[in-house]
Amino acid sequence: MPRGVAARPSMFSEYGVQLTRGFRALKVWMSLKAHGAAKFARLIEQNVEQARALGHGLDAEPELQRLAPVSLNVVCFRYVGRRAPEARLCTWNRELLCRLHESGVAVPSYTTLDRRYRLRVCLTNHRTRQEDLDLLVHEVLRLGREIAGGTAAKPA
Repeated sequence: MPRGVAARPSMFSEYGVQLTRGFRALKVWMSLKAHGAAKFARLIEQNVEQARALGHGLDAEPELQRLAPVSLNVVCFRYVGRRAPEARLCTWNRELLCRLHESGVAVPSYTTLDRRYRLRVCLTNHRTRQEDLDLLVHEVLRLGREIAGGTAAKPA
């Protein structure tokens, strides 16, 4: 049974100085004050450029298909192998996403548009490097080939 301040329905730390209104934006406000908007703008631009580079990297791989233009920091794509039937591609990419997560290499999300299951990478980390994106493409290809070829047992 919770006791003390933690037992209350709301914590004082969730409120502003006056303890009457929510102030969850404090971290963002303090970061902007400490680093400035220009630095945040540069980091956002960096992520957008990285997304474009990832899009170009995907376009260079015949076994991968980019499924939407890269206009900001989001890249949607899928593994297509040697152009398998659409139903099989959805199954492969669902499994690929799970294995990618389980490997710890990357944690993209997914979306389904036009009945196509898509892997979705949203770049928002200022520490992301080109090597990280190259590793992502390499692992997607490796895992995709493994799944398409049925050479590895499925994880338990």
